[in-house]
Amino acid sequence: MVFQERTYSVLIVTASERFTDSIMPLLPMTDYWPVQTVSSVAEARRWLADTEFDIVLINTPLPDDFGMHLAIDICTGSGAGVLLLVKNDHYNGVITLSKPTNRQMVAQNLRILCATRERIRQMQAKQATVEEKIKEIRLVNRAKWLLIECLNMTEAEAHRYIEKQAMDLRISRREAAENIIKTYK
Repeated sequence: MVFQERTYSVLIVTASERFTDSIMPLLPMTDYWPVQTVSSVAEARRWLADTEFDIVLINTPLPDDFGMHLAIDICTGSGAGVLLLVKNDHYNGVITLSKPTNRQMVAQNLRILCATRERIRQMQAKQATVEEKIKEIRLVNRAKWLLIECLNMTEAEAHRYIEKQAMDLRISRREAAENIIKTYK
């Protein structure tokens, strides 16, 4: 696949069985699994509330709505790649294909969605790491201020104390800070 071997979960939103029949050969189980097909926006929203999909294919129009708002909601509310198949319209933030289209174009866009999904996964992982580091820094600073207030240490002494506790007890700075907060709170 694009970055590493992985399977991508797919939600197909279409009212056309013919569309589903033409798309399924482009979604081999080795690359795309599970593949769920629904026939309306309402049904898609129910599935999306409970399940996270990597790729969502929306074949417009749909019986209960055009599908554009669904595509935009998915793009803004999740990391899923969205392919919106429309008749010569273009909507920002969503990859669109003009209908009628051919299998090669759909397959090419599926590969683009997979690449995009991998980039989003990597960014989400980096963001989670950064958020954890920020939490640790906040905890350590909170522990420092408690040491400064309760034990009249300087900031440098408080910092050194936390570092020494972590080394002596063979725990992380975060755990040392949490212990200090529990003790002096």
